[in-house]
Amino acid sequence: MGIEIGPIRLDDPVILAPMSGVTDMPFRRLVKRFGAGLVVSEMIASEAMIRENRRSLQMSQNSAEEQPMAVQLAGCEPAVMAEAAKLNEDRGAAIIDINMGCPVKKVVNGYAGSALMREIDKATRIIEATVKAVKLPVTLKMRTGWDDHSRNAPELARIAEQAGVRMISVHGRTRCQLYNGSADWRFIREVKAAVSIPVVANGDITTIADVGACLEQSGADGVMIGRGSYGRPWFLRQVGDYLKTGTASAEPSLAAQRRILLEHLDAMLSHYGSAVGGKIARKHIAWYSKGLPGSAEFRAAVNAADAPAAVRALIDDFYQPQLERHAA
Repeated sequence: MGIEIGPIRLDDPVILAPMSGVTDMPFRRLVKRFGAGLVVSEMIASEAMIRENRRSLQMSQNSAEEQPMAVQLAGCEPAVMAEAAKLNEDRGAAIIDINMGCPVKKVVNGYAGSALMREIDKATRIIEATVKAVKLPVTLKMRTGWDDHSRNAPELARIAEQAGVRMISVHGRTRCQLYNGSADWRFIREVKAAVSIPVVANGDITTIADVGACLEQSGADGVMIGRGSYGRPWFLRQVGDYLKTGTASAEPSLAAQRRILLEHLDAMLSHYGSAVGGKIARKHIAWYSKGLPGSAEFRAAVNAADAPAAVRALIDDFYQPQLERHAA
């Protein structure tokens, strides 16, 4: 399997989903190094981007190690989306992704994200303006529709393809589902049938078994993985190996997982500074340690610690006895 997004070919059709507060540069770089086909930035508000908001510029910052890298933009004004796309082209993005899938109330109330699935004319103008603004390939992420009575993803996909979009990603829920219920992978097959460009399935892909079931039901060309990567930046590599060979590679050893966690922690501290980086690291540390004995107490201690040295000491104190038990 492979995906061609305009001139960009992904030999591994395994994509890291854009996730606010998660897919920052330290995490993307780590996931890409393990073997993801493509990584996508956090969703960035196009208006904040063109104002050169400091936080938005940091969110779109990229490195050579993570290329090709896509920047995802959200907005409701065609001209503003076009300008933001051009700015990110100039800043080194390889792909521009348009967000028409975010279900969060703050985004939807601003008539962006999945709200645009209720305004097809405006969605069309935004897509057309963004495609015309850049020489990069443009992709589109959406949901199946606003609610069960308006699952219009196939219609929007056809419009996007006609406007020049090079790939569609579909989260198998409606906006009104938020993240409740289950992703409807079978409906994604209707989107796949509506277009000739690649279609990628997203939603509820957290195990290797999910990958096989999702692709079988959806007929999609690849998978986009979000929450399944929490605390497992190596999971996308395992999926890629499974798609190539039929067998997923093994989980890293516990010792390797500790090394990866410490490397990730150092990258976050370097990227954000000690104060901000330390706070952002807490959720990642919790995800890495989930399911291990004593993890609840460990998370509580990490959340109460401020100094990076104290956090590193807590990590060592938590993992070392478990490594010794594994070695015994």
